[in-house]
Amino acid sequence: MKIPTPQYRCPLGRFRPDVQDVDAIKQRGWRDQRILVVSPDDERLDWMERELVRQIGERLYGAGGRRHD
Repeated sequence: MKIPTPQYRCPLGRFRPDVQDVDAIKQRGWRDQRILVVSPDDERLDWMERELVRQIGERLYGAGGRRHD
């Protein structure tokens, strides 16, 4: 009679992070706390909106960052 050898379960497996929906977190932040997280590279924005986001970011936090023009 063959006895199957039990498979070893790595104890680190339970520490695997859960995958979170980033857009859902951003949406909840906006609805609950009025915090807006937006990238100037977001394809959902038109050119004028992306430029406005960039200008606001530079005004508040200084020039810098990366540009993909």
